[in-house]
Amino acid sequence: MRIIDTDIAIIGAGAAGLMAAIAAAETASASKLAGCDREVVPKIVVLEKMHRPGRKIMITGKGRCNFTNLKAWEEFSHAVHPKPNFLKPAFFNLPPNKLVDFFANYGLSSVVERGGRAFPASYMASDVVDCLSYAAKRNGAEIYTKTAVESIERVDRYFHIRANKEGEDVLLKAQKLIIATGGLSYPSTGSTGDGYAWARAFGHKIVACLPSLTAIVPQGYKILDGYSSYSPYHIDRTLPLAELGKQLCNIQLKNVSLAAIIDGNEVAREFGDMDFTDGGIEGPIGFKLSRRIVKALENGSKIRLSLDLKPAVEMSALSSRIDDLWKEIEKDRRSQSASYEKKFRVLLRKLMPEELIPAYLKAFPEMKIRSLAKNLKSWEFRIIGYVGYERAVVTSGGVAQNEIVAKKLQSKLVPGLYFAGEILDLDADTGGYNLQIAFCTGYLAGQSAVKDL
Repeated sequence: MRIIDTDIAIIGAGAAGLMAAIAAAETASASKLAGCDREVVPKIVVLEKMHRPGRKIMITGKGRCNFTNLKAWEEFSHAVHPKPNFLKPAFFNLPPNKLVDFFANYGLSSVVERGGRAFPASYMASDVVDCLSYAAKRNGAEIYTKTAVESIERVDRYFHIRANKEGEDVLLKAQKLIIATGGLSYPSTGSTGDGYAWARAFGHKIVACLPSLTAIVPQGYKILDGYSSYSPYHIDRTLPLAELGKQLCNIQLKNVSLAAIIDGNEVAREFGDMDFTDGGIEGPIGFKLSRRIVKALENGSKIRLSLDLKPAVEMSALSSRIDDLWKEIEKDRRSQSASYEKKFRVLLRKLMPEELIPAYLKAFPEMKIRSLAKNLKSWEFRIIGYVGYERAVVTSGGVAQNEIVAKKLQSKLVPGLYFAGEILDLDADTGGYNLQIAFCTGYLAGQSAVKDL
């Protein structure tokens, strides 16, 4: 077995792990330039079991990589769960505007879209990965790919990390260890929850993990005959669509309102865009509600989603508008010989996307003018499940916040142990927030590890 001595070992070459390596290397270089006593630059090694770094970054934002959100902390923090103040030291150490500057300094320009969402100017996630890998290596960090960690133990002041590096058994001895292995979402990218087991072995509590930013599945959307899973509420995305799913799949709705009704009480309402996909209800507002809905389902609650297709119009005004449209249709000479059903469909085309009409008529077959406004303002879907980690964007839950020093991201239980990224009990809404969390926590953990050497 080959023995490798290193100062700082980082497990996971995702957003948090790569940024930790860069921050550690930059901080070490800056310390040397400032005339610190340490003459030898620390050796920093990143261990990644996949064949290349940043696999999950590559699929972020459908490959466009919304890498941060430029909102100020007061607004940014509202998108962070469960306790945003834990993130505050890391956020202000590398706020979104400085993250944009960081990438620019390494040659990656960016553009900002609606809502403060920042993307690489190329809209290619691969450019973000290449930039991070280049920055890490340029500053002296080593990235070992195809290196699967098998065990970790604390021996005196060192962490002994046994791994298989491209078929060779190696033992790394490190003074400091940063675990940045991600969560459980998108396991095909390497996020299989290894870090949770190591954290537990060191005595850390793991807050129950669940998929977040995932598709919510209405009743009748999927064919479930004979299907069973690890949870009665987990519905695999690959299951075939039922009639409702076929009618709704690929329909995108703009500027609508979606309310979550749990055990008869409306607990949240979001305004914006939503999508019907092969998984279920997604899009920005569907994702935003999914975190709460997944937890409620696992607690056995009964859940409905109420879709308002006309949130900007009051019920009375919408009723008047419908009456006026109906009168126009009846007066139109082209409608003189048309049946009531055909005229009603003409009316619906004036009030919703045409591709939505078959599903609407399935849900409300009575075709009554007097109930149309109510139906448009409150189209309810009973929710029976969610798509799991196989396509969830992030994991909620993780290493408990109260066992970590927020100002350093160091373990309170084990000296020299740090955590960064999705492995923490820290997640956020869609819109660049989660990658900002990964980058800034990785940056702080890397800096802290070097300063503590």
